Amino acid sequence: MEHRIADIQYCERLFNRFYDIGSTETGGVTRLGYTETEDEMHEMFVQLGKELGCQSRQDLVGNTYITNTQNEEFYLIGSHLDSVIEGGRYDGVFGILAGLMVMKWASEDGIKLPLCVGAFRCEESSNFGCCTIGSGLITKEAYKQDIGSVVSKSGETLESIFKRRGYSLHPTKISGIKQYLELHIEQGKVLEECQTSVGIVQTIAGPRRFKLYLRGLAEHSGATPMAMRYDALCAASEIILEIERIGKRESAYQSVATVGVVNVHPNAMNVIPGEVELGVDIRGIEISSLNRIEADMKDAARRICQNRSLEFLEEKTSEILPIDMSSSVQAGLERAAKKLGVSSRRMISGAGHDAMSFANLCETGMVFVPCRKGISHNRTEFASIVSLCDGARVMYEYLKGEAGCF
Repeated sequence: MEHRIADIQYCERLFNRFYDIGSTETGGVTRLGYTETEDEMHEMFVQLGKELGCQSRQDLVGNTYITNTQNEEFYLIGSHLDSVIEGGRYDGVFGILAGLMVMKWASEDGIKLPLCVGAFRCEESSNFGCCTIGSGLITKEAYKQDIGSVVSKSGETLESIFKRRGYSLHPTKISGIKQYLELHIEQGKVLEECQTSVGIVQTIAGPRRFKLYLRGLAEHSGATPMAMRYDALCAASEIILEIERIGKRESAYQSVATVGVVNVHPNAMNVIPGEVELGVDIRGIEISSLNRIEADMKDAARRICQNRSLEFLEEKTSEILPIDMSSSVQAGLERAAKKLGVSSRRMISGAGHDAMSFANLCETGMVFVPCRKGISHNRTEFASIVSLCDGARVMYEYLKGEAGCF
């Protein structure tokens, strides 16, 4: 669809207000959750809300809200303002900008649409190894209710950070939400390759995460014959390839399996690796497929370690079930896109989002917009302002219908 030049220019100005915050020498950004850099992002968000003539507030875990209403019930559009280490500028921020654009259009059209735009803290797991902390705490997600002991990259516990900032690990559950909507860059290639303007999310894949511990024997690399070694890294390499094979097999069910962390001890050139810790992330939308991956991964790791006379231990560090978005919201977003002449397709999300936190609390929906080559969590991440406006317009059209504002 065609957008007004003024809207595109306004949205670009909003995006540029966040641009330099957390910039790194390599061209990306680092905006870790519950750091001063994330604080700067939230302060800028508040300033942009004031310029729209809206009120702002902060809740007991540091989430920030911009609102145009005093109503007890409202439509919540949310996302996050933190990033991964050396990440891109579009992940999270586009969702916040979409909310501000919807708020701007409602004001210009004189529509009384009770809106709140929420910026949730620490959506990424980069700082604490735990994702969606801000949204998870205020929605009372069960697995977020005892996370005070998680430790930041700087070595400080979340409990200590909250105490210093005056936050609460046990806040009042958020209420009054009519529906929750979130716009996000796809973080994949489907929309771009299919030349589709927006994606309407059906299900957010459920992640399961594990630590695998392998223990052999650290010995001198020059003095120990090859046949007498207990090399934990060689075993780890076999396990990594086996997990890849299992993941490829289960890709028929839209599941994936990734070894993203390899910690080697003592990690010295002249020492046979005695211990290895692997971090494994599996995701999917079908429980049966996830169960197969988990079982086969453990069986393979035990077999490989037994064959090499190594010790093996495994730990499941987290599990979230696949989460469906509201079918009625999906249908409504699809109708809105069709009305506007914006091409759309229904799709799954392999990545996690704040929307997961709200799905059991209210009707929840997500809109994806394309990102170039599907690249995300990377300094080369890019998505166009026109795509943002496409997605935001679909959300606005849908919300007007829901609120009876045509």
